[in-house]
Amino acid sequence: MNRIIPLILAVALFMENMDSTVIATSLPAIAIDIETSPIALKLALTSYLVSLAIFIPISGWMADRFGAKNVFRTAIAVFVVGSVACAVSNSLPAFVVSRFLQGIGGAMMTPVGRLVLVRATPKNELVAAMAWLSIPALVGPLVGPPIGGFITTYFTWHWIFLINVPIGIIGIGLATRYLPETPPVKTPRLDLAGFVLSGLAASGVVFGLSVAGLPALPPAVGLATVAVGLLCGVLYLLHARRVANPLLALDLFRNQLFRSSVLGGGLFRIGIGAVPFLLPLMFQLAFGLTPFQSGMITFVTAIGALGMKLATTWVFRAFGFRRVLIWGSLLAAATVAVNGLFTPDTPYAVMLAVILAGGFIRSMFFTGINALAYADIPPEDTSKATPITAVGQQLCIALGVALAGSILEVQTKIHGGPLTLADFHIAFYLVAFVSALACMSFLRLSPDAGNAVSGHKGRQAKRMETVTSATSGR
Repeated sequence: MNRIIPLILAVALFMENMDSTVIATSLPAIAIDIETSPIALKLALTSYLVSLAIFIPISGWMADRFGAKNVFRTAIAVFVVGSVACAVSNSLPAFVVSRFLQGIGGAMMTPVGRLVLVRATPKNELVAAMAWLSIPALVGPLVGPPIGGFITTYFTWHWIFLINVPIGIIGIGLATRYLPETPPVKTPRLDLAGFVLSGLAASGVVFGLSVAGLPALPPAVGLATVAVGLLCGVLYLLHARRVANPLLALDLFRNQLFRSSVLGGGLFRIGIGAVPFLLPLMFQLAFGLTPFQSGMITFVTAIGALGMKLATTWVFRAFGFRRVLIWGSLLAAATVAVNGLFTPDTPYAVMLAVILAGGFIRSMFFTGINALAYADIPPEDTSKATPITAVGQQLCIALGVALAGSILEVQTKIHGGPLTLADFHIAFYLVAFVSALACMSFLRLSPDAGNAVSGHKGRQAKRMETVTSATSGR
């Protein structure tokens, strides 16, 4: 396997993951500086994810139309410009718009990078390739919380976004030199109506859920926006059945492995997507820790994830997709629920151990779910599968952030006061329950599902080997 390609493509994941963890750690400080509340500032997190959900669907078409390499480099440049805009923002609306601009770049970086990797990698090496793609990307969460906390505590939060400038320049240079040339291919006409409907559906649901609990807007605004999003989603489904080349090829959901990956992985991400939002807030608002102290605790998630990448290929080869994903989703959900038992008196060693274990298990799950999505997808359909998996991932993460913020907001209204430690505990229990529901999607899989990708030898294959050995020994 050529490892230089996934390592270069991982530059995009590095910036995205570091950016998101830095913001989560620095959220209270940013809120104070731009004169808003941390709960209201979740709009900045959500606006980025909404932007991804809107523009990811056209990433596959853009890669085919203009060449994946060209789109990848341009996307990094847009992301860097958005980062600079975030650094100079001095109000909540400006910060939200800047994050949206970042999302436009991110919408092209990660999906197009993954598309390049899938097309260049044999299926029997896909699990290993996905693991290599994620290793440098996980350095972002590793260094993001401590660096972001250090800068926010001892300097100013504005500088956390400027880190992306040199990283982006390096990424563009490496992509120009080492990525294979990918000339444009003949593509069908862009499904403009599908783009509008899918964008309104995704943004309506996520934005509506996010603003429903904000004190600055009436609840009816959020509910109405959600209703518009759901209506547009239904209209897109009707539209996709009538056109020859819909923007999102929903017929791929007839494939059981693809369907289980997207739906099961989506439920899991809704719960897990809430954790980077909840954990730093709990440490800073309920425990009274500084951003730097909070970051030094939460960054061990990435250490666990990095450690798991070295064993991921062996785990799936030994136990297969079905067994690993079922138990992985349940164990990962349990590590989220345990966060709800933390108090200021909990020893740091215990918290670090739990967070480390959570990163370890979630890394294994995400590598498997990403590889499973392409296990039965023919090469000519990868550009159709990539936008669906990517938009599903980002939409569910956005829903997780919205869910976490809504739970906290409802709790404050129930007891009529500021956020308390008990509010965070309840939130962790609820999002853990949502993540655990993911196991239901994998119970229906065959024990031999995806064996061509994982390399796992199922019971039938082992029986055949036993019979063959016995026959040859006679």
